[in-house]
Amino acid sequence: MDRDLILIDDYCKNSSVEIEFIHSLEDAGLIITRILDDVKYLDSSQLGDLETFSHLYYDLSVNVEGIDIINNLLTKVRQMERELSVLRRQFGMASFPEDDFEDFLDINF
Repeated sequence: MDRDLILIDDYCKNSSVEIEFIHSLEDAGLIITRILDDVKYLDSSQLGDLETFSHLYYDLSVNVEGIDIINNLLTKVRQMERELSVLRRQFGMASFPEDDFEDFLDINF
């Protein structure tokens, strides 16, 4: 079996996340699960996002629709920040620490 897959039932038991929440995230397209031998798994590369989504849902009471909106907006802002960085390099403009929003956009709760 692939070492990068995490059994969803085990994750839920160890992290106190409801399996229904995982299903809701999957239905919204926020995470992708894999089914092997009738058992659902989560790719370990999605753990960071899942932890962020869990924090928003359980600690801040943001519903799944709100999480989807937040995720989409953060994705757009990160893309714009990358584009801005490319433009600055192309035009020889220096990046100033106060202009760097990467730390602000990295939500690690």
